[in-house]
Amino acid sequence: MTQPDSGPAGRGAVGAITYRVAESERDRSAVIKGEFSSDTVFEVVRSEEGFSIRPTRLDAPVHKVFPDDEPADEEASGDRRRFVALDGDHVCGYADTEYEPWNRRLTIADIEVAGPYQGRGIGRALMDHAIDWARSRGAGHVWLEVTNINAPAIRAYQRMGFTFCGLDTSLYSGTESEGETALFMSRVIDHPAGR
Repeated sequence: MTQPDSGPAGRGAVGAITYRVAESERDRSAVIKGEFSSDTVFEVVRSEEGFSIRPTRLDAPVHKVFPDDEPADEEASGDRRRFVALDGDHVCGYADTEYEPWNRRLTIADIEVAGPYQGRGIGRALMDHAIDWARSRGAGHVWLEVTNINAPAIRAYQRMGFTFCGLDTSLYSGTESEGETALFMSRVIDHPAGR
């Protein structure tokens, strides 16, 4: 599963970034503080017929650092997998996934790329590895949740083939993200002919 980084496609032999399933405790416990800046939010507009989602420019950019709210004692299972991006022996990105056999869904629980490594195709390469694993498990789709103010991530997910499939206006109630809307995105997994 080790693959050098090749920029946007995340495939090939150009850079020194390698990818693999987390093997050591160091890999599994690495934490990258999630943060982003954006000059756009994806505004959820409610109507009697439902809702629409539209990009809206902000007067001043927003910068967000995600709070550390993940449980520390989460156990790994056969249906959970962390993929890591390494620069030498330094974890510079990871994707935490969980496969749900009952509905053939791979959930991207978290995907992070350290600031200096962003914009180099590492997130896409991690997603490609997660999707390859999902495909090998027989998954029909990949699903994730993203805050409506994280326009850079939303645009990246759209470029990777994800589309909006739902939202939750109350998911962040009572948290540091109060007032934001959780947007759900999914992508159908293509399977090679004969599978």
